[in-house]
Amino acid sequence: MNISDVAKKTGLTSKAIRFYEEKGLVTAPLRSENGYRSYSQKHLDELTLLRQARQVGFNLEECRELVNLFNDPARHSADVKTRTLQKVADIEKHISELQAMRQQLLALAESCPGDDSADCPIIDNLSGCCHRQ
Repeated sequence: MNISDVAKKTGLTSKAIRFYEEKGLVTAPLRSENGYRSYSQKHLDELTLLRQARQVGFNLEECRELVNLFNDPARHSADVKTRTLQKVADIEKHISELQAMRQQLLALAESCPGDDSADCPIIDNLSGCCHRQ
């Protein structure tokens, strides 16, 4: 199977596939005599895993670990579950941080009259100034 076939079947671009190969996230494909990559079902499975893992928030290093676990017949599902629950905790922390940022921005917006005046409590607050002179 060539790279365009793999791209269609996995939903990835050829560029993304090459990137994952370059980073060593997937098993290197065999090369034919003319230098073209030749992909197997294993490559499709690894790339599909990568695409789906990226969609739910795993970073590249975490994806590398997941692909390694995928290829390890002696893996333990507990290891995969632990990584997944850690990702959930990371996402929950990020959501909490984003909610705090949202509240801070709403408070800043509330403090600003939003009129034609040059005085702006938002700028003053973000810059650490009390008031412009």
